[in-house]
Amino acid sequence: MMGHLIRIETLNLNNNRFVGELPSELKNCRNLTLVDVGENKLSGLIHEWLGENLLNLAIIILRSNQFYRSIPPQLCHLTQLQILDLSMNNISGTIPKCLNTWTTLAQNGHSSANIEHSTYLQWRGSTYYLPYDDEASLTWKGVRSKYKSILGLVKSIDLSCNKLSGEIPTEITYLVGLVSLNLSRNRLTGQIPSRIGNLQELDSLDLSRNQINGRIPISISQIDRIGYLDLSQNNLSGKIPKGRQLQTFDSAYGGNPLLCGEPLPRTCPEEEKGPGQSVLVNEDDKDGLITRGFYISIGLGFAVGFCGVCGILLLNRSCRYTYFNFLTFLNGWLYVKA
Repeated sequence: MMGHLIRIETLNLNNNRFVGELPSELKNCRNLTLVDVGENKLSGLIHEWLGENLLNLAIIILRSNQFYRSIPPQLCHLTQLQILDLSMNNISGTIPKCLNTWTTLAQNGHSSANIEHSTYLQWRGSTYYLPYDDEASLTWKGVRSKYKSILGLVKSIDLSCNKLSGEIPTEITYLVGLVSLNLSRNRLTGQIPSRIGNLQELDSLDLSRNQINGRIPISISQIDRIGYLDLSQNNLSGKIPKGRQLQTFDSAYGGNPLLCGEPLPRTCPEEEKGPGQSVLVNEDDKDGLITRGFYISIGLGFAVGFCGVCGILLLNRSCRYTYFNFLTFLNGWLYVKA
Protein backbone atom coordinates (compact mmCIF):
# COMPACT_ATOMS: atom_id res chain seq x y z
CA MET A 1 0.00 0.00 0.00
CA MET A 2 2.99 2.30 0.42
CA GLY A 3 3.13 2.78 -3.35
CA HIS A 4 -0.18 4.66 -3.22
CA LEU A 5 1.38 7.47 -1.14
CA ILE A 6 2.40 9.26 -4.31
CA ARG A 7 2.64 12.70 -2.65
CA ILE A 8 4.87 11.64 0.22
CA GLU A 9 8.08 13.67 0.40
CA THR A 10 9.81 12.24 3.48
CA LEU A 11 10.20 8.62 4.53
CA ASN A 12 11.91 8.25 7.90
CA LEU A 13 11.93 4.71 9.28
CA ASN A 14 15.22 5.04 11.13
CA ASN A 15 16.16 2.82 14.07
CA ASN A 16 13.56 0.07 13.95
CA ARG A 17 13.68 -3.69 13.40
CA PHE A 18 12.57 -3.88 9.79
CA VAL A 19 13.84 -6.83 7.80
CA GLY A 20 13.69 -7.78 4.14
CA GLU A 21 14.26 -5.53 1.14
CA LEU A 22 13.16 -2.02 0.33
CA PRO A 23 9.61 -2.34 -1.07
CA SER A 24 9.65 -1.83 -4.83
CA GLU A 25 6.36 0.08 -4.55
CA LEU A 26 8.40 3.04 -3.31
CA LYS A 27 9.41 3.76 -6.89
CA ASN A 28 5.92 5.19 -7.41
CA CYS A 29 6.56 7.87 -4.76
CA ARG A 30 8.27 10.24 -7.15
CA ASN A 31 8.03 13.24 -4.80
CA LEU A 32 10.33 11.70 -2.21
CA THR A 33 13.19 13.97 -1.22
CA LEU A 34 14.37 12.07 1.86
CA VAL A 35 14.65 8.32 2.46
CA ASP A 36 16.06 7.33 5.85
CA VAL A 37 15.87 3.62 6.69
CA GLY A 38 19.09 3.49 8.67
CA GLU A 39 19.66 1.39 11.79
CA ASN A 40 17.49 -1.54 10.69
CA LYS A 41 18.10 -5.08 9.45
CA LEU A 42 17.22 -4.54 5.83
CA SER A 43 19.08 -6.57 3.24
CA GLY A 44 19.27 -7.20 -0.49
CA LEU A 45 20.49 -4.96 -3.27
CA ILE A 46 20.44 -1.20 -3.46
CA HIS A 47 17.85 -1.06 -6.22
CA GLU A 48 18.37 0.80 -9.48
CA TRP A 49 14.94 2.43 -9.28
CA LEU A 50 16.20 4.70 -6.50
CA GLY A 51 18.10 6.61 -9.18
CA GLU A 52 15.75 5.98 -12.09
CA ASN A 53 12.37 6.87 -10.55
CA LEU A 54 13.02 9.04 -7.48
CA LEU A 55 14.81 11.89 -9.21
CA ASN A 56 13.93 14.39 -6.46
CA LEU A 57 15.91 12.55 -3.80
CA ALA A 58 18.25 14.82 -1.89
CA ILE A 59 19.00 12.63 1.13
CA ILE A 60 19.54 8.85 1.12
CA ILE A 61 20.43 7.17 4.40
CA LEU A 62 20.74 3.38 4.33
CA ARG A 63 23.26 3.24 7.16
CA SER A 64 23.75 0.20 9.39
CA ASN A 65 21.83 -2.44 7.48
CA GLN A 66 22.80 -5.53 5.51
CA PHE A 67 22.72 -4.27 1.95
CA TYR A 68 25.21 -5.95 -0.34
CA ARG A 69 26.61 -6.00 -3.88
CA SER A 70 27.70 -2.81 -5.63
CA ILE A 71 26.49 0.78 -5.67
CA PRO A 72 24.22 1.08 -8.73
CA PRO A 73 25.46 3.71 -11.22
CA GLN A 74 21.84 4.83 -11.62
CA LEU A 75 22.32 6.82 -8.40
CA CYS A 76 24.34 9.23 -10.51
CA HIS A 77 21.05 10.43 -12.03
CA LEU A 78 20.17 12.10 -8.72
CA THR A 79 21.40 15.57 -9.56
CA GLN A 80 19.87 17.05 -6.38
CA LEU A 81 21.60 14.57 -4.08
CA GLN A 82 23.04 16.28 -1.04
CA ILE A 83 23.58 13.55 1.55
CA LEU A 84 24.47 9.92 0.78
CA ASP A 85 25.04 7.60 3.74
CA LEU A 86 25.59 3.94 2.86
CA SER A 87 27.93 3.22 5.76
CA MET A 88 28.05 0.01 7.79
CA ASN A 89 26.72 -2.40 5.19
CA ASN A 90 28.24 -5.18 3.08
CA ILE A 91 28.54 -3.17 -0.12
CA SER A 92 31.35 -4.26 -2.42
CA GLY A 93 32.65 -3.30 -5.86
CA THR A 94 34.05 0.08 -6.82
CA ILE A 95 32.88 3.64 -6.26
CA PRO A 96 31.03 4.83 -9.41
CA LYS A 97 33.00 7.29 -11.54
CA CYS A 98 29.88 9.13 -12.64
CA LEU A 99 29.34 10.84 -9.28
CA ASN A 100 30.47 14.17 -10.72
CA THR A 101 26.90 14.44 -12.10
CA TRP A 102 25.62 15.29 -8.61
CA THR A 103 25.24 18.96 -9.42
CA THR A 104 24.12 20.02 -5.93
CA LEU A 105 27.30 18.59 -4.42
CA ALA A 106 29.31 20.14 -7.25
CA GLN A 107 28.21 23.65 -6.24
CA ASN A 108 29.88 25.70 -3.57
CA GLY A 109 27.78 26.22 -0.46
CA HIS A 110 28.38 27.57 2.99
CA SER A 111 31.41 26.19 4.74
CA SER A 112 30.95 23.79 7.61
CA ALA A 113 32.86 26.11 9.89
CA ASN A 114 29.81 28.36 9.94
CA ILE A 115 27.13 25.66 10.03
CA GLU A 116 26.53 26.01 13.76
CA HIS A 117 25.69 29.69 13.22
CA SER A 118 23.82 29.50 9.92
CA THR A 119 20.29 28.59 10.98
CA TYR A 120 19.06 32.07 10.11
CA LEU A 121 19.66 31.34 6.43
CA GLN A 122 16.57 29.17 6.36
CA TRP A 123 14.04 31.91 7.05
CA ARG A 124 15.87 34.26 4.70
CA GLY A 125 15.12 31.94 1.77
CA SER A 126 18.60 30.59 1.24
CA THR A 127 19.02 28.38 -1.82
CA TYR A 128 20.67 25.81 0.43
CA TYR A 129 17.52 25.17 2.45
CA LEU A 130 15.64 22.03 1.40
CA PRO A 131 11.85 22.31 0.81
CA TYR A 132 11.02 20.28 3.92
CA ASP A 133 11.64 20.48 7.65
CA ASP A 134 12.99 17.18 8.92
CA GLU A 135 15.90 15.69 10.79
CA ALA A 136 18.55 13.07 10.11
CA SER A 137 21.34 11.41 12.07
CA LEU A 138 24.78 11.74 10.53
CA THR A 139 28.34 10.91 11.52
CA TRP A 140 30.30 14.15 11.76
CA LYS A 141 33.98 14.11 12.73
CA GLY A 142 33.58 10.62 14.10
CA VAL A 143 30.57 11.51 16.26
CA ARG A 144 26.97 10.52 15.54
CA SER A 145 24.69 13.57 15.79
CA LYS A 146 21.18 14.63 14.81
CA TYR A 147 20.67 17.52 12.40
CA LYS A 148 17.40 19.34 11.87
CA SER A 149 17.43 23.11 11.62
CA ILE A 150 20.71 23.13 9.63
CA LEU A 151 20.14 19.90 7.69
CA GLY A 152 19.77 21.84 4.47
CA LEU A 153 23.34 23.10 4.76
CA VAL A 154 25.00 19.72 5.14
CA LYS A 155 26.62 18.10 2.10
CA SER A 156 28.04 14.72 2.95
CA ILE A 157 29.10 11.36 1.49
CA ASP A 158 29.64 8.47 3.91
CA LEU A 159 30.56 5.07 2.44
CA SER A 160 32.55 3.87 5.43
CA CYS A 161 32.59 0.36 6.91
CA ASN A 162 31.92 -1.57 3.72
CA LYS A 163 33.93 -3.76 1.36
CA LEU A 164 34.54 -1.24 -1.41
CA SER A 165 37.63 -1.85 -3.52
CA GLY A 166 39.50 -0.15 -6.34
CA GLU A 167 40.74 3.43 -6.46
CA ILE A 168 39.11 6.62 -5.26
CA PRO A 169 37.71 8.08 -8.50
CA THR A 170 39.20 11.41 -9.52
CA GLU A 171 35.66 12.57 -10.35
CA ILE A 172 35.07 13.01 -6.63
CA THR A 173 37.26 16.13 -6.77
CA TYR A 174 34.54 17.85 -8.82
CA LEU A 175 32.18 17.81 -5.82
CA VAL A 176 33.51 21.12 -4.55
CA GLY A 177 30.53 21.64 -2.25
CA LEU A 178 31.31 18.58 -0.11
CA VAL A 179 31.60 19.34 3.58
CA SER A 180 32.21 15.79 4.81
CA LEU A 181 33.74 12.78 3.03
CA ASN A 182 34.15 9.45 4.80
CA LEU A 183 35.52 6.44 2.89
CA SER A 184 37.16 4.77 5.87
CA ARG A 185 37.25 1.05 6.71
CA ASN A 186 37.07 -0.29 3.18
CA ARG A 187 39.53 -2.00 0.84
CA LEU A 188 40.38 0.96 -1.34
CA THR A 189 43.71 0.94 -3.15
CA GLY A 190 45.63 3.31 -5.39
CA GLN A 191 46.50 6.88 -4.49
CA ILE A 192 44.64 9.86 -3.07
CA PRO A 193 43.46 11.95 -6.07
CA SER A 194 46.01 14.66 -6.74
CA ARG A 195 43.27 17.32 -7.02
CA ILE A 196 41.77 16.61 -3.60
CA GLY A 197 42.61 20.22 -2.77
CA ASN A 198 39.73 21.32 -5.01
CA LEU A 199 37.35 20.40 -2.17
CA GLN A 200 37.75 23.74 -0.44
CA GLU A 201 34.57 23.33 1.64
CA LEU A 202 35.75 20.11 3.32
CA ASP A 203 35.55 20.21 7.07
CA SER A 204 35.93 16.45 7.63
CA LEU A 205 37.98 13.95 5.59
CA ASP A 206 38.37 10.33 6.69
CA LEU A 207 40.22 7.83 4.46
CA SER A 208 41.57 5.68 7.27
CA ARG A 209 41.89 1.90 7.37
CA ASN A 210 42.21 1.23 3.66
CA GLN A 211 45.11 0.13 1.46
CA ILE A 212 45.80 3.52 -0.11
CA ASN A 213 49.43 4.01 -1.15
CA GLY A 214 51.68 6.70 -2.59
CA ARG A 215 52.27 10.21 -1.34
CA ILE A 216 49.82 12.59 0.29
CA PRO A 217 48.99 15.15 -2.44
CA ILE A 218 50.43 18.60 -1.82
CA SER A 219 47.06 20.09 -2.81
CA ILE A 220 45.52 18.81 0.44
CA SER A 221 47.34 21.62 2.22
CA GLN A 222 45.16 24.08 0.30
CA ILE A 223 42.01 23.03 2.21
CA ASP A 224 42.07 25.80 4.81
CA ARG A 225 38.78 24.93 6.53
CA ILE A 226 39.50 21.28 7.28
CA GLY A 227 38.85 20.55 10.94
CA TYR A 228 39.05 16.76 11.02
CA LEU A 229 41.51 14.57 9.10
CA ASP A 230 42.26 10.85 9.38
CA LEU A 231 44.58 9.08 6.92
CA SER A 232 45.79 6.45 9.38
CA GLN A 233 46.25 2.72 8.76
CA ASN A 234 47.13 2.88 5.07
CA ASN A 235 50.28 2.40 3.00
CA LEU A 236 51.09 6.06 2.47
CA SER A 237 54.71 7.11 2.03
CA GLY A 238 56.90 10.18 1.65
CA LYS A 239 56.81 13.52 3.37
CA ILE A 240 53.65 14.97 4.89
CA PRO A 241 52.87 18.24 3.08
CA LYS A 242 53.12 21.37 5.17
CA GLY A 243 49.98 23.44 5.58
CA ARG A 244 48.20 25.66 8.03
CA GLN A 245 46.51 22.77 9.79
CA LEU A 246 48.02 19.50 8.53
CA GLN A 247 50.68 19.48 11.25
CA THR A 248 48.05 19.81 14.00
CA PHE A 249 46.46 16.40 13.37
CA ASP A 250 48.77 14.28 15.53
CA SER A 251 46.87 11.00 15.16
CA ALA A 252 45.88 11.39 11.51
CA TYR A 253 48.93 9.65 10.05
CA GLY A 254 49.53 6.64 12.32
CA GLY A 255 49.90 3.19 10.81
CA ASN A 256 51.78 4.46 7.75
CA PRO A 257 55.36 3.33 8.46
CA LEU A 258 56.76 4.99 5.31
CA LEU A 259 55.42 8.46 6.13
CA CYS A 260 57.78 11.05 7.55
CA GLY A 261 57.87 14.69 8.55
CA GLU A 262 55.91 16.74 11.07
CA PRO A 263 53.97 15.93 13.18
CA LEU A 264 55.50 12.40 13.09
CA PRO A 265 58.75 11.78 14.99
CA ARG A 266 60.29 10.32 11.82
CA THR A 267 62.31 12.88 9.89
CA CYS A 268 62.60 12.63 6.12
CA PRO A 269 66.01 11.87 4.48
CA GLU A 270 66.21 15.32 2.88
CA GLU A 271 65.65 16.91 6.28
CA GLU A 272 68.49 14.87 7.78
CA LYS A 273 70.91 16.16 5.13
CA GLY A 274 70.12 19.73 6.05
CA PRO A 275 69.55 22.75 3.79
CA GLY A 276 71.93 23.30 0.89
CA GLN A 277 73.17 19.70 0.83
CA SER A 278 72.38 17.35 -1.99
CA VAL A 279 70.57 14.13 -1.29
CA LEU A 280 72.01 10.97 -2.76
CA VAL A 281 69.54 9.12 -4.90
CA ASN A 282 69.62 5.36 -4.98
CA GLU A 283 70.12 4.51 -8.62
CA ASP A 284 68.71 1.05 -7.97
CA ASP A 285 65.26 2.64 -7.72
CA LYS A 286 65.61 4.32 -11.11
CA ASP A 287 66.73 1.38 -13.22
CA GLY A 288 66.63 -2.23 -12.20
CA LEU A 289 69.46 -3.06 -14.68
CA ILE A 290 71.95 -0.57 -13.21
CA THR A 291 73.01 -2.03 -9.87
CA ARG A 292 76.14 -1.96 -7.73
CA GLY A 293 77.25 -5.24 -9.29
CA PHE A 294 77.03 -3.58 -12.71
CA TYR A 295 79.66 -0.99 -11.74
CA ILE A 296 81.88 -3.62 -10.10
CA SER A 297 81.83 -5.73 -13.26
CA ILE A 298 82.85 -2.69 -15.35
CA GLY A 299 85.85 -2.06 -13.09
CA LEU A 300 86.97 -5.69 -13.10
CA GLY A 301 86.60 -5.91 -16.86
CA PHE A 302 88.74 -2.83 -17.40
CA ALA A 303 91.45 -4.09 -15.02
CA VAL A 304 91.58 -7.56 -16.61
CA GLY A 305 91.70 -6.12 -20.14
CA PHE A 306 94.37 -3.54 -19.31
CA CYS A 307 96.60 -6.02 -17.48
CA GLY A 308 96.14 -8.59 -20.25
CA VAL A 309 97.32 -6.25 -23.01
CA CYS A 310 100.21 -4.80 -21.02
CA GLY A 311 101.30 -8.26 -19.86
CA ILE A 312 101.53 -9.56 -23.43
CA LEU A 313 103.61 -6.56 -24.51
CA LEU A 314 106.00 -6.99 -21.59
CA LEU A 315 106.50 -10.77 -21.90
CA ASN A 316 106.44 -11.25 -25.70
CA ARG A 317 109.28 -9.46 -27.53
CA SER A 318 107.93 -10.00 -31.08
CA CYS A 319 104.50 -8.61 -30.14
CA ARG A 320 106.18 -5.64 -28.47
CA TYR A 321 108.26 -4.83 -31.60
CA THR A 322 105.23 -5.24 -33.87
CA TYR A 323 103.07 -2.97 -31.64
CA PHE A 324 105.63 -0.15 -31.46
CA ASN A 325 106.38 -0.38 -35.20
CA PHE A 326 102.65 0.03 -35.83
CA LEU A 327 102.51 3.10 -33.57
CA THR A 328 105.53 4.63 -35.39
CA PHE A 329 103.89 4.02 -38.78
CA LEU A 330 100.57 5.44 -37.60
CA ASN A 331 102.29 8.54 -36.23
CA GLY A 332 104.09 9.19 -39.53
CA TRP A 333 100.91 8.62 -41.57
CA LEU A 334 98.92 11.06 -39.45
CA TYR A 335 101.74 13.64 -39.65
CA VAL A 336 101.76 13.49 -43.49
CA LYS A 337 97.96 13.73 -43.70
CA ALA A 338 97.88 16.70 -41.35
